[in-house]
Amino acid sequence: MVLEYRPWQDGDELELIQLWGGPESATVEQFRGSFQPSSDTPWNRCITVVDQGVPVAAGCVYGAALHPDRLWCYLEVAPDHRRSGIGSTLFAMLQHEAAGSPTGVTTLRSKVTPHTSGALFAEALGLVTLQRSRLVVVEPGALAPSAFDDAAGPQLEEAATGSVELTRALAAFYEAVHTWDRADLSLGRAQQLFLADTSGAGGAIVLREKPKTEGGTIAAFAVSYTQARTDDPADVLIGYDTALAAPEQQGAVATLLAMLVHQYPVRLELDDSMEALVTVVGPLLETGTARVVGAETLVVATG
Repeated sequence: MVLEYRPWQDGDELELIQLWGGPESATVEQFRGSFQPSSDTPWNRCITVVDQGVPVAAGCVYGAALHPDRLWCYLEVAPDHRRSGIGSTLFAMLQHEAAGSPTGVTTLRSKVTPHTSGALFAEALGLVTLQRSRLVVVEPGALAPSAFDDAAGPQLEEAATGSVELTRALAAFYEAVHTWDRADLSLGRAQQLFLADTSGAGGAIVLREKPKTEGGTIAAFAVSYTQARTDDPADVLIGYDTALAAPEQQGAVATLLAMLVHQYPVRLELDDSMEALVTVVGPLLETGTARVVGAETLVVATG
């Protein structure tokens, strides 16, 4: 078998999809969108493997402004060409390309779904798991709601998605729960990615341990990305003040989540690094008042 390794060309995706078939996971579907002709602005390198004039595999490596300490990497080989060394060769070539990254970053990261061919390949390459992420639906009434009848006690209030205070809280939370893959999240970027109209943010609420007029700061917050209330779970980002003591973090999360699921279900992304949220949701998963939907995602990386 004589193979050609060449730069990605427009149209390769049309031929590859016929051999690859449908994506085996949402992660694969997302990464397939990363294939494009190589570029310096933004920096990316994509390679196609051709067998007798037919593309059979491809790989790409590219930068990530939000998480600057690693480069994203993904490759896929047609099923009938696997276990022939193509994947290993392609990965070595992507590592070589990464050595020329303008930022000097050479460590690679990717995402895989457990027990898939991608996960087995990553394990064979010696990639290590950095993080596990799950999509979880919390059912209505999963937590008993708290009373807010004390004017001097905890307060729930709506927040404008353009609020600087909310943006600061979200950015601080995101950076704190991504110490495993350092985030460079300015206020402007946090607003653009998570709170601007283009992000899909439809509204937000915040929980304060005491009224704002008495110096109460945001202990926990929730941002909804579902524009209209339906019986289907609303997509919600829940965050909290990681500077609080662990019991206070958990209490704030539980109080806020109980209010959110008082009548309707919510769907949230749960990373293992979100310790307070994991502590609150974990028992709900055990009792069946919350459930994992879809497959888990693992972030894996070299060295």
